Amino acid sequence: MKLNSLSANLQLSEANLEKRSILIVEDEKKLADLLRDYLNQAGFSVSQMDTGNTVVEQVRRNTPDLILLDIMLPGKDGLTIARELRTFSRVPIIMVTARVEEVDRLAGLEFGADDYICKPFSPREVVARIKAVLRRSAGDLENHELKAGPIILFTQTHRVTIKGEELSLTPIEFKLLQVMISRPERVFSRNDLVALVQGYDFQGYERTIDTHVKNLRKKIAELLTEQSVIKTVYGVGYKFSIGP
Repeated sequence: MKLNSLSANLQLSEANLEKRSILIVEDEKKLADLLRDYLNQAGFSVSQMDTGNTVVEQVRRNTPDLILLDIMLPGKDGLTIARELRTFSRVPIIMVTARVEEVDRLAGLEFGADDYICKPFSPREVVARIKAVLRRSAGDLENHELKAGPIILFTQTHRVTIKGEELSLTPIEFKLLQVMISRPERVFSRNDLVALVQGYDFQGYERTIDTHVKNLRKKIAELLTEQSVIKTVYGVGYKFSIGP
């Protein structure tokens, strides 16, 4: 399968994104209202919260299709919220931060965020990022099973099992595994993975792919202790490889 064909198979049409629900957690009211207006215009249903203390409880009661989550919030901060959400939910999370240090952005990914965006930003870029994340998390239109040794990946339901045990993955970790398991032994560069998994590219993001790969490896290793299936090809990228 060619790279562009694989990319096409991992995307859904824009029509499938209409009326998806977005929760904006942002204490800057003007910014939150601006994002709401752009997202409403793009066809999304939007709700807003301006403090972090009750976000987890709200998501438990009514889970949105995606959360746009500021790091710096009154009450509970965004990193803590993301970490708590990942204990029970795979809802896609895009972190919003005014911090420019790479370590702060990587912290959000370590806690289970699917993407991040730095202030100041273009609202149009935020809409594009949200659409890309939702396409990734929506799954394929047809139900397929991808098998590699004891690993089974179910594309429609976004489930992965290893030796019959459930593996809990974030949407971006699932897509990473799906891309690599679809082409065992093929070496993917970081730029390849950004294009196929994120659905877009921008300067600097290829560095964060390493964080997602590290998280994915750690989770797989908890259930598959006898071998490492995601190999690093130094100077090139990563590949999926598993013995018989």
